[in-house]
Amino acid sequence: MRCHRGYVVLCVTLLFLTWNAVLVFLLRGRFPDQEGKRGPDDYNGEVVAEMLGVADMLEAELEIQKKILTQIQNFHPALGPWQKKKPKPAPPPVPILVMACNRVTVRRCLDKLLLHRPSAERFPVIVSQDCGHTGTADVIRSYGSEIMHLMQPNLADIDVPPEHKKFQGYYKISRHYRWALKQVFNNYSAVIIVEDDLEVAPDFFEYFSATLPLLQSDLRLWCVSAWNDNGREGFVDPAGSLLLYRTDFFPGLGWMLLRELWEELEPKWPAAFWDDWMRQPEQRHGRQCIRPEISRTLTFGRQGVSLGQFYDKYLRYIKLNSGFVPFTQLDLTYLKEDAYKKSFLDEVYAAPVITFDDIQNGVREGNGPFRLQYSSKESFKAFAKNLGIMDDFKSGVPRTGYRGVVTFFSRGHRIYIAPPPGWTQYDPTWN
Repeated sequence: MRCHRGYVVLCVTLLFLTWNAVLVFLLRGRFPDQEGKRGPDDYNGEVVAEMLGVADMLEAELEIQKKILTQIQNFHPALGPWQKKKPKPAPPPVPILVMACNRVTVRRCLDKLLLHRPSAERFPVIVSQDCGHTGTADVIRSYGSEIMHLMQPNLADIDVPPEHKKFQGYYKISRHYRWALKQVFNNYSAVIIVEDDLEVAPDFFEYFSATLPLLQSDLRLWCVSAWNDNGREGFVDPAGSLLLYRTDFFPGLGWMLLRELWEELEPKWPAAFWDDWMRQPEQRHGRQCIRPEISRTLTFGRQGVSLGQFYDKYLRYIKLNSGFVPFTQLDLTYLKEDAYKKSFLDEVYAAPVITFDDIQNGVREGNGPFRLQYSSKESFKAFAKNLGIMDDFKSGVPRTGYRGVVTFFSRGHRIYIAPPPGWTQYDPTWN
């Protein structure tokens, strides 16, 4: 095939050169010897007219030859000094799946998504509604073709153990998630899940666009989250909008997963409490999520099945990133597991050890970072509670933890709450 193509190109090139030689011969023939006597004025006028005609013909012919040469070069770029680059294929669409129920305030969530969305084709918005609440459905429908509205068909109560009767809502949420994710993954290879009480940051879509290739290529990652559990104002680096981390803790609250993970989880999806189930070692298998220093989502939903758990003390004070970070233009390879693990742990264990009293009294040498060392669940919880960060564990993993280390800002300094050097694994009994 290549030989045949090369032969054709050679023939076309020879024809091109031959035609130009013939053209020169013909044009020279346009000036025959002049016979007879002519006056100088007649002779000069004829020559000028003849030359102008020839110039017009040459210009027209050169345009034709230029087009022919361009076609040859496009057919075989090696014959010319330039090559046409193949256009990059458009990235596959990643839908935003908004999980809704009975909050008419879903409008705030949708308004921000549509405001910051860079492309409707790249990020279609799908709202999956449970509960059958008419007012919420009317709000969702008011957006017309800007979004897709799905209605979870099974609204019946679920048979639950008597001691779980008050948790009926958690069972319905888990059922809704399973149904909605199944619908979406019939058509897409990745999805970003947003609850109806979340507001997104201006660079929310940019953040997920940049981290999607990492999620697809790193088998030790299983999600990307927009949320920092300890991301309250005063506990994050105000200049740290570019900072991203790996975490062993599943954050949720605006997160992305791939179809491959859903195919793994769907057959054993739990009847209730799906988020805590995700945090169990049987599901996590030592994998991590990416999360930001400054959150790209903010929850405004105090009312819900959790009855405002943590909201008044922590969640309402989460700092939402207000600027735009061009993540897709940044080198994020530092987040790959091997490089990240070494760099992160080197920094943690090179930091000088201080005490809680040192932090309280401002007794430090240098600008940090600094390390607080814990040796038990009780010592970690004491540090966390007194410093004002979240102190709970899920299957032995503290919120935002990576290899047992929790990082945050305190009084303008980076602090690591870390286990002793040589840490190997979490203790699932720490709950």
